[in-house]
Amino acid sequence: MVRAATGARPLVDVRVAPALLVCLAAPAFFVLLTPWLGWLLLAAGLAVAVIIERRDAAASGPSITRDLSLIALGLLIVSVIPLKAELDNAAMIRFTLALGGAVLVPYLVSRFVYRDHAIRFPWRGGGRWTGWQWAWLVAVLVLGWLLLPFYFITSGVYENWPVVDTPDLIVRLFVGVGAVGIWDELFFICTCFALLRRHFADATANVLQAIVFVSFLWELGYRAWGPALTIPFALLQAIIFLRTKSLAYVVTVHLLFDAVVFGVLVHAHNPGLLDAIFLVPAP
Repeated sequence: MVRAATGARPLVDVRVAPALLVCLAAPAFFVLLTPWLGWLLLAAGLAVAVIIERRDAAASGPSITRDLSLIALGLLIVSVIPLKAELDNAAMIRFTLALGGAVLVPYLVSRFVYRDHAIRFPWRGGGRWTGWQWAWLVAVLVLGWLLLPFYFITSGVYENWPVVDTPDLIVRLFVGVGAVGIWDELFFICTCFALLRRHFADATANVLQAIVFVSFLWELGYRAWGPALTIPFALLQAIIFLRTKSLAYVVTVHLLFDAVVFGVLVHAHNPGLLDAIFLVPAP
């Protein structure tokens, strides 16, 4: 089979073709909202991976077919629910089951079916946080405070999230935004990116996982010119994970960013409530 040794991961080789097909299923599912196209791309990607591995059966290393199948499993599970942000009980249960399953099922298949440890969650793998890590946390808050109100309010995308004008809805929004932010790192970084890194150079794996990451965020509500923010964010999170080796750190970064998202959504839906905090007035 065609496999990659840890020390010789290529920037581009023939295996990029099936990996790209599998990752392109994400925009089919979450941007174009065309499930049949997503299924076709997943099937084509896995079929090409099998053909490549059979052609080079003597190669050693992790199986590209197995690893892509884990990403495909996660994408299929997420794609069964609409990702429109909703805060009722049924929607929150639906999100919990689908997003939780998209992380848990690939992990269990990898661990107990493939007998592999391809997916790991290194909570504090990088040791104590350094000065630059603490500085970046402050920078994330400042950048979010400067950019997110302008993005959400001037583009009107805040309307992709439900109106939150009662204490109950505000609490639900807070829980929902935070939970999805944590899930993002578990699936896109610890699952998709980690699996792709077993076969490709970090830069290639990062671009491929960003396709999946940004597509999910698009359906969730980050539309209009949102990709101008979400693409750099997705790429940076993977780079930071490589530098820190700490899931705890990238989750903290994401939660701080999402805390600003939460504040901006409350601000946008409640004119006058948080006008003193943000530079862009509520509509």
